[in-house]
Amino acid sequence: MDMLIGDVEADDIFAAIDEVLRASTAKACIAVFRATLDRCGIDTFASGEVDLRFRSRSVFHVIGWPEDWRNYYFSSGLVHRDPLVGALEHRISPFTWMELRADRTLPQVGTQALERAGEAGWKDGLVVPLPRGGGHRVGIVSLVARKSRVTGAQKRYLPALCICFHERLRGLVAAHSLPVAPAGLTSREFDCLQLVAKGMSDRQIAAELNIAVSTAHEHVEHARKRFEASTRAELAAAAVSLGVIHF
Repeated sequence: MDMLIGDVEADDIFAAIDEVLRASTAKACIAVFRATLDRCGIDTFASGEVDLRFRSRSVFHVIGWPEDWRNYYFSSGLVHRDPLVGALEHRISPFTWMELRADRTLPQVGTQALERAGEAGWKDGLVVPLPRGGGHRVGIVSLVARKSRVTGAQKRYLPALCICFHERLRGLVAAHSLPVAPAGLTSREFDCLQLVAKGMSDRQIAAELNIAVSTAHEHVEHARKRFEASTRAELAAAAVSLGVIHF
């Protein structure tokens, strides 16, 4: 039996997959995933969806990072030039940080980001892409280890758990409970976006939310610009495809 680390075997991963698929809440789903990663020596993780053409549309379903790294990631603008996300443009299979560091085509900003992560004590990581239709939208689960490199067994078995976790969590997580507002949406803009996705006009949105028609239009336009969408239809489609809105 392949050992991932310590007393974790392949069968334990399959058992965790079963628990993830049976989870009825986002909290329960995350708890199973986190507990399994802890036993494998993986310290932290993040999961979400990215649009490689419009990075502003990136959506995080869960972020398990320490507060200092999370603050650095967003305040420095690294969210828009993350080398792990950039690598998704030409990598569709799971890859480790060590493999990415060996990539001679990695831009300087990517190398600097990995160096900064190393300084923060993050030794290695595993990135699991979930390519979507069209080639530019990708689901991603990113794992990070402090104490050791990602092993061959971990790279072989953990992606299956990551994929199941991502897809299950995506259907369970409520948009208002996302760790970071997608595209920087305000709560009111999000309320209007939900109604746009239901096909409502500005007048109908205004009546539903008890606000002025001009205010409803302003919120919708702000949301459209944040998502870099050309039309209301594109805005709604992007929000649904990224898991921001569920029907």
